[in-house]
Amino acid sequence: MAEQTGGGLWQPDLTDRDRPLYLAIADAIADDVRDGRLAVGQRMPPQRTLADRLGLDLTTVSRAYGEARRRGLLDARVGQGTFVRQQDAPVSGPARRLPAAPAPSAIPAVIDMTMNQPPLPDAPELLDRVRQGIELAVRQIDPQSLLRYPDSGAGASDEDRVAGARWLARRQPDPDGGGNAEEAASRIATRTVVCPGTQGALLALLSMLARPGDTVCTEALTYPGFKAIARQLGLRVIGIPMDGQGLDPDALRAAVTAHAPRALYCTPTLHNPTTATLPAERREAIAAIARDHGFPIIEDDIYGVLPQDAPPPIAAFAPDVTFHVVGLAKCVAPGLRIAYVAAPDGRQAIRLASALRATMLGTPPIPAAVATQWIGDGTAEQLLSAIRAEARVRQGMARDLLPATAMTAHPDGFHLWLTLPPSWTRGEFASHLRTRGIAAAVSDTFLVPGPDLVSGFQPGPAPEALRICLGAPPARADCRRMLETLADTLEQSPAVIGIVI
Repeated sequence: MAEQTGGGLWQPDLTDRDRPLYLAIADAIADDVRDGRLAVGQRMPPQRTLADRLGLDLTTVSRAYGEARRRGLLDARVGQGTFVRQQDAPVSGPARRLPAAPAPSAIPAVIDMTMNQPPLPDAPELLDRVRQGIELAVRQIDPQSLLRYPDSGAGASDEDRVAGARWLARRQPDPDGGGNAEEAASRIATRTVVCPGTQGALLALLSMLARPGDTVCTEALTYPGFKAIARQLGLRVIGIPMDGQGLDPDALRAAVTAHAPRALYCTPTLHNPTTATLPAERREAIAAIARDHGFPIIEDDIYGVLPQDAPPPIAAFAPDVTFHVVGLAKCVAPGLRIAYVAAPDGRQAIRLASALRATMLGTPPIPAAVATQWIGDGTAEQLLSAIRAEARVRQGMARDLLPATAMTAHPDGFHLWLTLPPSWTRGEFASHLRTRGIAAAVSDTFLVPGPDLVSGFQPGPAPEALRICLGAPPARADCRRMLETLADTLEQSPAVIGIVI
């Protein structure tokens, strides 16, 4: 029986229940709400307390409370606890059983690795904090900001820009130097633009810096989203050769001398797809080339906060010519769709905000407010740490299961570059993986044509390789199954496993 005054003694009866324990607890909550043993507004036992009483792990109880919230039975209040929620309509008859949310260990029909997304943190308490932060951020939003179009500032508040500057300051140095962290963030905020995701930032930047027919440079293998935007804007894109350390500065110098690009787009840290990280001396060389030839750099540093040993960004060597882009999709939450751009100066920030307004009117206030809340209360930092920790576990699995000669990766990243043995072509390998329920991106997806003979080098063919996203499988067991499939396929001959009868 539930305690009628505070709910602290409530304990479910889990006997004669044939469902998973977390669903059984959620069902018991539904039964007791229906039968009046749990009253509206009644406080539920803390999750850890209930777990101790039932002899269960905390994860099971956290998932149970989460399932009950999903059914509309409970509400979580920041700093207060979890309470029985007012139901929308009287409940009559047997308790309604809503479909269960997919269990993290459930094996998906298809593991889709064509989107490079971070792994889900295995941290139920952190997910509760995420939910509470969203609720608090939404409650604090001025309703009028949703009832009107954004102003000329592209929709971001001063608070949002300062929060973005704090996040940028993890990688972007304060050129004015000195002062405390808050003063530094305030200075960086004067040239910070809040954007609706990195893709929105790139669209605004390219539309501001180039016109149809202009040339822009990037790595020979690059982010497909950049290729799509450039094609949409009618830009000519030249791929600069790379090696194991990333973009080759000598090849860049030759290309820009011959083709006078309007901008360079690059991902210096945990390059997508090869995972290469440019050493500091190459970053400094690229910055010098940009200054000498008078073109800006769009530095996509979306993976930059993942490694704990990453070199300083190119913006540290050339803040006056670099647009430093830091998105939250790969290190905090892909669904948040928020990115921050540190422009070279305040004037360029105003130009970028105008381009952002022209392309998409601005940044929606709710995602910006949630990002500001999470950065301010430490949730963003905790999510980053959880993603990094889970990535390390999955990278360890990859090292154990895949041939060392076949993979290139960073221990803090969640993708790897898989180079195929001579017996396989990338098309054959990808086609076979699809028959095993795995979708991966082949190297052609990232390939950019190189310059012509005028610059002194020719582009090579697409390598026989695929990008493998370790964050796509929802749970570690799924990740291991996917890696075992990759390892098994690498060991076989396509002439044997490709036989169709």
